[in-house]
Amino acid sequence: MAPKTKVNRNNAKKDITWEHCNPLNSRLHVKCNYCSQAMWGGAFRMKHHLAGTRQEVAACTQVPEDVKTFFKKLLEDKGKKGDQLNDLFDESSTPIDSSQKRGIMDSFLMKGKGGSCSISKQQTLNEMVKDRDMVIRDICRCIYSNALPFNLVKSPLFFQMIKSISEYGRGLKPPSYHEVRVTYLKKEVNDIHANLDVYRSEWKKTGCTLMSDGWTDGKGRSLINFLVNSPKGIVFIKSIDTSKFIKDAEKMLELLDTMVDEIGEENIVQVVIDSASTLVAARNKLMEKRIDLFWTPCTAHCLDLILEDIGKISVFYNTIGKAKKITVFIYRHTWVLNLYRTFSKGRELTRPAVTRFATSYLTLKSILDQKIALQSMFASEEWATSTYASRLDGLKVREIVLEDSRFWKSLSYCCTCVSPLVKVLRLVDGDLKPSMGYIYEAMDRAKEQIAKNFQQVESRYKKVWELIDLRWEYQLHRPLHAAGYYLNPR
Repeated sequence: MAPKTKVNRNNAKKDITWEHCNPLNSRLHVKCNYCSQAMWGGAFRMKHHLAGTRQEVAACTQVPEDVKTFFKKLLEDKGKKGDQLNDLFDESSTPIDSSQKRGIMDSFLMKGKGGSCSISKQQTLNEMVKDRDMVIRDICRCIYSNALPFNLVKSPLFFQMIKSISEYGRGLKPPSYHEVRVTYLKKEVNDIHANLDVYRSEWKKTGCTLMSDGWTDGKGRSLINFLVNSPKGIVFIKSIDTSKFIKDAEKMLELLDTMVDEIGEENIVQVVIDSASTLVAARNKLMEKRIDLFWTPCTAHCLDLILEDIGKISVFYNTIGKAKKITVFIYRHTWVLNLYRTFSKGRELTRPAVTRFATSYLTLKSILDQKIALQSMFASEEWATSTYASRLDGLKVREIVLEDSRFWKSLSYCCTCVSPLVKVLRLVDGDLKPSMGYIYEAMDRAKEQIAKNFQQVESRYKKVWELIDLRWEYQLHRPLHAAGYYLNPR
């Protein structure tokens, strides 16, 4: 029988890895000195953690670059047969017979052909003996049964939940209904308030912007979201149902005044709200009461109101009305919609929405783009032999598409006129960068493009220019100058 060879534990302790981590309840359970992550696997897995190889362990996010490079080189140099086993058994306090090293573990760590061995990726115990398929099916079944969105699995919180469950192991008791509804909900609310306090301290140092965003939900309720922007970032404060007093300027003033008190008047540099008439009235009274504040209008809302004003011009009003008849008729009848999709090769029409006037012009553009498909559909034999061809609403829509040449000319005119404004709206309605630095230049270029689209024939765009200047002057340009925005009073 071969004599047993004892492992020199002093040499194990001299492993340089221990200068970068500490054992917890055993030398197989270690904690990183840089990111404080605890893991099983001893010095072997810690080496890969510090080197950032992501081999069965997450990479350290706080390790210095020189330490990371050192451990990468160390692992490359130790890429010989058996090194993985030696690192694992160095952590054991029990002497290991050299013959034991080439036992069952070799079948998991080594693979070879014809007597030669090559190192393969080390598998975890769960991967070797447990059925992952059944676990994943249970997770997916929960998602399907509760109609949860599929992109839930991309959420970092989902990954953290799975990680916490796996680290806890067997015996985890799921949260009760009361814990979800009361106990831990209160804890989360307390955490949110604690995080909000961090932002509040920043507001006192740098100042902030109070922003309101009005919208209508699927139930028809008028809601206003209040947010605060500062150099530290944007934070959501609350959402309030204003359905009962959305048209009451005094109530809106009271609401805005309460929000200013909550944030702290001394911390607010400006208030950004929509240009709705009720909010404008509330804004004027708020500025009289709090003279240190100034109001900045929402550029996107101002542009939307410009498009609304343009939509009241007779040619725009009539053209949008006819376009709505086409889209409503097609999308209200399943058979007609399927026939249209056949001729359009799957291309959809943009349907007008109630909250944005810009969507009306997007509808005009989509109908203009699908002119051939629409005309082909209503001129087809399938349409002519259908029951819809003899219905009153079907006859009217067919007449608009096939016989009303003025409609298509007006459609082209409207799209040519407002397309530069819609482009500006897309610029300012995004979150990629602040729009104040280029909005005036963008509007000037939009007006120039409108004139260029009509070969500088003033009679064709004069009315549109007048509406742009009127709304732009009174809704955005004058309020900013009156508030001293360009003088930077703070």
